[in-house]
Amino acid sequence: MKSFVVNFQNRKRFILQTVEERGSADVRELADLLQTSEMTVRRDLLQLAASGLLYRTRGGAMKVSLATDNFQFANKTAVNAERKDYLCQLAAREIQEGEVVFLDCGSTVFRLCPFIKNKRITVVTNSLPIVAELMASAVSVNLAGGEVDKERRAIHGRIAEEHIARYRAHRAFIGADGISLRNGLSANSEKEASTAVAMARQAQKTYLLCDSSKLETDKYFHFAPLSLFDVLITDKEARPEMVVAYRQAGVTLIN
Repeated sequence: MKSFVVNFQNRKRFILQTVEERGSADVRELADLLQTSEMTVRRDLLQLAASGLLYRTRGGAMKVSLATDNFQFANKTAVNAERKDYLCQLAAREIQEGEVVFLDCGSTVFRLCPFIKNKRITVVTNSLPIVAELMASAVSVNLAGGEVDKERRAIHGRIAEEHIARYRAHRAFIGADGISLRNGLSANSEKEASTAVAMARQAQKTYLLCDSSKLETDKYFHFAPLSLFDVLITDKEARPEMVVAYRQAGVTLIN
């Protein structure tokens, strides 16, 4: 066992450093890194949260600066940025010239933009940041209409879903805040979840972009079974045994 897990003070420094660097971390991940039990990590997180040093979430913890504005888009897209960029490069390879593509308003999907700017494709989206990012590119952009969610910087609601239903896409790229073999896809917002489902229904092939920190994580709102998507794209930090479990469950996984 590593020496830094012997006492709380050493574990505290390691946990705070990890959360600071990554933006968030889950209990299982911290337990593996510290080579200690999940029960010990949960107890440590409760003490750190009580001291105001981090924000306790269901299944883990996040930086206080992110928690104070938990849904601000800029903060969300910065969490696990390297992992997201890696899996978005994999996703971009799936897109062929001339295709119509749905992109939802998730922070991971947004990071796909730099890798598709030079493709002559049509993107249908409800994300204002994606529109802004692709306006001066080779991509033709189609923005769903409806009510603007200022915090999420996206368009949600029945009108947006009706807009999406008018189109057929070769591929849809959607995100989720959590995914588990037992409960399927989950999110922190019903609005974003309903848009993702609407896009998946209208696409020939649906890809779930999900960094490895979200695997086997359940969030507030369970919105769809694993059958909603055709391919799961994650990063190379996904634990090998978890990758095997998903593939054995019939999930097509790229990492």
